[in-house]
Amino acid sequence: MSSRQRPRASSRAPRTNAPPRAPEPTGLAAAPKPGRIAAYAGLAVLGAAVGLAGTLLQGALFPGGLLLALLAAAGVFYGGRVLTGTQLGALAPAVGWFVVVVLLLGGRPEGDFVFGEELGLALFMLGTMGIAVMCATMSRLPYPADGPRPPGT
Repeated sequence: MSSRQRPRASSRAPRTNAPPRAPEPTGLAAAPKPGRIAAYAGLAVLGAAVGLAGTLLQGALFPGGLLLALLAAAGVFYGGRVLTGTQLGALAPAVGWFVVVVLLLGGRPEGDFVFGEELGLALFMLGTMGIAVMCATMSRLPYPADGPRPPGT
């Protein structure tokens, strides 16, 4: 081998004449994965179940039932946020909750009404919507959703 011959290109050397690649889309622009879609659908169903249970509970046991319903909704919304690591994780159960509560607000032709008193209804609706907005607009999670957990958790 003479000193004029070029050394062989190794696989580790970067290609300098390669065209730049477009970055892969992330967030809402990325292609949805079936597992993530199933998680969001499951969270929406869980939010609907919490909405139905919360509606019945807050009407039956006014002060304590209302607090329990609000805590359950907060747990589902925040849990969805932590589980998926996205804002949509908190909004999916909120959408399920909202659909069920709006359907129950309609009442029946016989005049039956699921909700108890008006104060409980207002506190339940405004409180749960406020909790959903707080969970969805949190600036960031206390730890990465898919990264290493802090010690002791």
